[in-house]
Amino acid sequence: MTRALMLQGTGSDVGKSLLVAGLARVFTRRGLKVRPFKPQNMSNNAAVSDEGGEIGRAQALQARACGVPPSIDMNPVLLKPQSDGMAQLVVGGRVQAALSARDYRALAPSLLPHILAAFHRLAAAADLVLVEGAGSPAEINLRQGDIANMGFAEAADVPVALIGDIERGGVIAQLVGTYALLSQGERARLVGTIVNKFRGDIRLFDDGITAIGERTGLPCFGVVPYFPDASLLPVEDSMALSRTTGEGGGGRSPTPGEGGRIKIAVPLLPRIANFDDLDPLRVEPEVEVVLVRPGRPLPRDAALVILPGSKATLADLSFLREQRWDIDLLAHHRQGGHILGLCGGYQMLGRHIADPEGREGAPSEMPGLGLLDIDTVLGGDKRLAQASGRHIATGMPVRGYEMHLGVTTGPALARPMLDLDGHPDGAVSADGCVMGCYLHGLFAGDPFRRAFLARLGTLAGTIEYEPMIETVLDRLADHLEQHLDVAALLAAARPPRLTRAA
Repeated sequence: MTRALMLQGTGSDVGKSLLVAGLARVFTRRGLKVRPFKPQNMSNNAAVSDEGGEIGRAQALQARACGVPPSIDMNPVLLKPQSDGMAQLVVGGRVQAALSARDYRALAPSLLPHILAAFHRLAAAADLVLVEGAGSPAEINLRQGDIANMGFAEAADVPVALIGDIERGGVIAQLVGTYALLSQGERARLVGTIVNKFRGDIRLFDDGITAIGERTGLPCFGVVPYFPDASLLPVEDSMALSRTTGEGGGGRSPTPGEGGRIKIAVPLLPRIANFDDLDPLRVEPEVEVVLVRPGRPLPRDAALVILPGSKATLADLSFLREQRWDIDLLAHHRQGGHILGLCGGYQMLGRHIADPEGREGAPSEMPGLGLLDIDTVLGGDKRLAQASGRHIATGMPVRGYEMHLGVTTGPALARPMLDLDGHPDGAVSADGCVMGCYLHGLFAGDPFRRAFLARLGTLAGTIEYEPMIETVLDRLADHLEQHLDVAALLAAARPPRLTRAA
C-alpha cells in the first residue's frame, strides 16, 4: 500500500529539497518505488518534463534521485516571479495566467482538486511519496486557502516531519515557535523533527534536542551535518546565489590547475532563470564563474560574458542598462572578448525586443544590445521541449531543453549556433565572438563543454558532469543514512487519503 510523508520547513531554504532528494535515493536503493511531490512551488529555475511541461528544477532532481523521468504530476502548480509584483502561473505544466499575489491567493483554493488529482496519480504508481512543503507552515497570515503546507497535508491526510536550519541560528526557536503557531490539529499531524546543516560536534546539541522534545513532545529523527557537496547539485531558488562568494560578489573559486584559468562573468539579473545552466562550468578547475552583482562592473579580464535566461527579458534588459553593464559589454566585445546569450540573454543581444501582448509584464518594446542582427517578438505559445543536436562550430553533440516565448528573426540566423534535430537554432556574429541560442543545459554535455572551453583558450578538466551528479546523490544518501533514523522516517509515513481526487 502506498505511503506518504511530507517534509515541511521552518522557513525557505532550510534544505527541504535536498533532504527529499537524498531520502528519495535512500529508499529507492532499498527497492521501493519512490516519487517526489511538491504541491506548489515558486521558482524561476524550471525543468521540462518528458510530457513537455514545466516543473520546478528541484522536483526534476528528486525524480532523478528516484531513477524515474520527471513528470508534471510531481509539481502541479508552479509560480514564476516576473516584474511588477506579478508571477506567471503554471498549472499542469502549462502557463495559465500572470497574477498578482492578491489575485493568486484568491485563486489558490480552487487549485486544490487539481493538486490532489496529480498526487493521487503519483501515489497509484508508488510505494512511497515524499512530499515537499514550501516556505513555512507558521505563516499564519497565509494559512487560509493554503495549498502548499498544512492545507495540502490535511486534505491528503499526510503526516509531516518538520525541518529546522541550525546554520541560520536559533533552531530551537524555529522549531518550537513553528509548533506553537500551529493549530491543535496541525500539531497532531507532526511526527517528528529534523535539525539540518549542523557544523561541528553533534554531541554538543544533545541538550538542544532534549529542549525541543520537551516543548513539542516530538521525537527527533536526527541532526544532519552540513553536506558540502550540496553545492554541486542544481538548486531551485535564486536565494542560493546570495551565498556564493568571489570577485564581483559571486561565483565559486576553484583551485586552478595546469593550462591557465579563465574567468566567465555573469551579470546577476533580478529575474535570472534557469541559472543551473552555469553549474557544469562552475565545477571546471580551470574556470572561475563570477556572478556580478548590481553596483559592480563586469570584470575586464573575463574571457567570456554569459547573459543568462530571464523570466522578464525586457525588465532585465532595462536593469542591465541601469547598471551600465551594456557599456561594459560593448567594451568587452571591442577588446575581442566573447559573449554568449542563453534564451532571454540571447534575445537581449539582438537589435530589438517587443512584447506587444504584455506576456512578461506591461506591453512594451525597446532596443536590444545590437550585438546580433536579430529581432524578437514575445508572444504565441511557449516552446517547451527536450532537444538534441550538435554545436556547428565544433561538431560536438549537445542536448538540453527549450523553454521560451517569442519568435526571433533576422539576418544573423543564417549563421546558427546549433543544429537541433535537423533545425537551426541561435545565431553567431560575423566575427564569431558573439553567439546565442535557446537551448538550456548544453554545458552538461562533456564533449561540448570541453571543446567550447578550448576555443576560449583553456583546458577543461576530466569531470564527467552527469555521472558526477549521480555520485553526489549517492553520497547524499549515504550521509542521510548515517545521520537520520531513516527506518523511523519510513515507519512514520502512512497511507494518504485517496478519496478526494478531482
